[in-house]
Amino acid sequence: MLQRRRRLDEDVTLLKSLRQRTDDLVVLREWLDAGEDVGGDLVRGLDDLQGQVEAGEIKKMLGGEHDAKNAIITVHPGAGGTESQDWAEMILRMYLRWAERRGFKRELLEAQPGDEAGIKSATLTISGEYAYGLLAAEAGVHRLVRISPFDQAARRHTSFASLYVWPELPDDVDISIDEKELRIDTYRSSGAGGQHVNVTDSAVRITHLPTGIVVSCQNERSQHKNKDVAMKVLRSRLFDMKLKEQQAELDRLGGEKKDIAFGSQIRSYVLHPYQMAKDHRTKYQEGDVMRVLDGDIDAFIKTYLMAKSSGTLGVASLDDE
Repeated sequence: MLQRRRRLDEDVTLLKSLRQRTDDLVVLREWLDAGEDVGGDLVRGLDDLQGQVEAGEIKKMLGGEHDAKNAIITVHPGAGGTESQDWAEMILRMYLRWAERRGFKRELLEAQPGDEAGIKSATLTISGEYAYGLLAAEAGVHRLVRISPFDQAARRHTSFASLYVWPELPDDVDISIDEKELRIDTYRSSGAGGQHVNVTDSAVRITHLPTGIVVSCQNERSQHKNKDVAMKVLRSRLFDMKLKEQQAELDRLGGEKKDIAFGSQIRSYVLHPYQMAKDHRTKYQEGDVMRVLDGDIDAFIKTYLMAKSSGTLGVASLDDE
């Protein structure tokens, strides 16, 4: 009830703001017609209005129970050794840059450096309004096609990396974890992952024995704080697993076929022989791949949310490449 009331209050505030901006623009247009030098103000006002309308549209599409929460994400390379590990680090940077562009707080919890380059895994929290709802649109397998910088023969390689996304749960969410079902290991972080990793002597790795889920944290200075953060990540992952099991049972009982399974390939980033970033679910594409890899992915997220909201989301496929 409180959540619904808050959303209604936000809607009313947005409507009032849009009406005020519209009224201001009408006045500016009248002044412009009368010969006043307000063209620049009018253009800036229209841009601001468009941005506010688009933000409001996205909010309306994020009505899920946990969409407004912060997000916990992990990045893992696919098979392919150094190639995929380097790609996984590129994906990690893309989401760090995306969060920076939006003014979201980013905190890297752990990162395991690759053998020669890149990363073997990374986990971070992204804190901001609707972080989970937005990033859930990005969960899945990301594919890179490029001339390998690690291949002396300069051959074209295809690499894969996976993004997993969970909502960060508040402390009052009831997720029962039996300490007897946990294996807790401590280790020293090497810091070999470069600028993303903070060196600490108190890294913690927790294994949930019944499910095999493994979470780590090496960002904090004390072992106690690292354990607390790792337990928060574990709670979120167990909660997410529970929700998915419930949905799978409902789908089985109802005979529903999901169009896109979690973890399916969702997007390709081609750097050679042409340049194109293409989402295989919505068919949306961008030619400036480097800008996309620098975190400019809002258009992909918005297109996905609109297609999902309208029920026109397609099946991820490479057939039309």
